[in-house]
Amino acid sequence: MNPARREPLLWLQLLGLAALPLEALALLLVLAGSDPGLFPGFERVLAWALGALAPAVLFWRLPPDLWSLLLVQVPLRGRRPDQLRLSALQTALPLKLVAASGSLLLLPLLWWSDAAAGMAWAWSPLNASPRLVGLLVALPLLTLMLWHWQQLVQVLWLLSRSSEQVEQTLPLTQNQAAQQRLNLGLPLLLLPPLDLREPEPATAPQVEVEPEIAVETLPEDPNTEEPTAEPSEAPTDAPEDAAPEPGSAVVVVDAAVAVEPEQPTEQHEGADLDAEIAEGDELPGGSPQGHGGQADGPGGGEGEP
Repeated sequence: MNPARREPLLWLQLLGLAALPLEALALLLVLAGSDPGLFPGFERVLAWALGALAPAVLFWRLPPDLWSLLLVQVPLRGRRPDQLRLSALQTALPLKLVAASGSLLLLPLLWWSDAAAGMAWAWSPLNASPRLVGLLVALPLLTLMLWHWQQLVQVLWLLSRSSEQVEQTLPLTQNQAAQQRLNLGLPLLLLPPLDLREPEPATAPQVEVEPEIAVETLPEDPNTEEPTAEPSEAPTDAPEDAAPEPGSAVVVVDAAVAVEPEQPTEQHEGADLDAEIAEGDELPGGSPQGHGGQADGPGGGEGEP
């Protein structure tokens, strides 16, 4: 932001827009207090040269201080660096030319006011006064109008400058500000800078969105078997040292596939042995054979003669 926009005294200088029409009306009433002399044109030019042209030459050499309101001013020791930078920009040639052109505008204004002053004769505060008195009172009014014109042009020029141009300008020292500027008024004015902050762009409230986790479902295979339910745990009240009885089938159940128990080996071998003994009893002669192939007789193992 341009530092000139933060200075309240520069905004007060813009009141010259309202003061200039009032000062033009006061000039008309002052000139209406007396009749024109023998040489009204010469009187008008002379009054303009003394009240507008001579001050314009003075303001060219010593521009009116920005921090002066003609009656009061900001003391030199109390000026901030930004204020001294703005004072350094008063020496621009285009600015001085536009400010000096105000004196040229005052000549037609003075000429018209003196020619039309007879219409305001009844309201003039200097009614029935000599012509010289009216011209002498008109001189400070012309100088005051030129002062307000100069201040108004300078303020508009500084408010239109960019912040980069102001920051790149070297500030004046206190001695330079006292010698190169027309400082009028009592050093009693101290105003804090305005707090003008640029509006921040409105941002929409940020809403945190939790990311959604996509779960892919695989198609079911009709050939796959559904796993059977896991068997419940055995009761805890069974004795730990209990061993399975011989010949009993032990069923092992897997979590996925149930396995059928096989037939015990002992029972299978016992059944085959019983079938062989039964076949031996059916041999011819009706005598059973022993394990050694000899028949046991009644005589304790001896055969017949």
